[in-house]
Amino acid sequence: GKLNKNQAVGILIDELLYEQELKNNNITVDMFDVNNYLERLAASNKMDLYQFKSIIKQKYKDFSVYENEIKKQILRQKLVTKAIRGNLKLPEQDDLNIYYENHLKEFSTASKFHVVQYVTKNKRSLLAIRQNPMAVMEDVKRDTLVFEQEKLNSQFKYLLNDTQEKNFTPIFTSDKNFVMLFVTKKEGTVTQEFKEVKDKIFEIIVSEKEKKFLQEYFEKIKLTADIKVIR
Repeated sequence: GKLNKNQAVGILIDELLYEQELKNNNITVDMFDVNNYLERLAASNKMDLYQFKSIIKQKYKDFSVYENEIKKQILRQKLVTKAIRGNLKLPEQDDLNIYYENHLKEFSTASKFHVVQYVTKNKRSLLAIRQNPMAVMEDVKRDTLVFEQEKLNSQFKYLLNDTQEKNFTPIFTSDKNFVMLFVTKKEGTVTQEFKEVKDKIFEIIVSEKEKKFLQEYFEKIKLTADIKVIR
């Protein structure tokens, strides 16, 4: 829905306060921070940075948009770290377990994937097939396969769980070849084991706590800041 004038002014004030707080605390973000963040994200999906980046770059038409999102998140985390100075209780094992039990659906995925696998030395051929799935390329080996969730390596897992039926996965490299999968059908359900998603849950809970903390923090600042709003 549309924001009314007061809400719009409210958001603007929040943003100005936020910018001001970042300045007051000398908080900045650089490429080193972004790479660290991506490395952690890749690791929590059990991939190395290079694999992960090459997949993400295909998911976003414009990678800089994604990088800006990350920068925003890092700034927020840095501000929280500075403002909280140890006030934020990190989730413990029990918190992680409870979150897992209450969100089993989020961690459920198909148990089997029916796919068409395209393998080639020539990446352009895969791009051509993606444009026109009926195209027949001499240099592409095409197989119809069924993958089982528990037997997949982490890269395949991430790609297949992240791709809807009747869609192509991003192109990735495997054994010195370029590979692309077309997901024909997903079948059955299996819930990922707690140990597989533990790191992910930790990040989710911390991020929720940070957001809540910042909201309260800014409410306090707003009470003390003398803001003159010109109507």
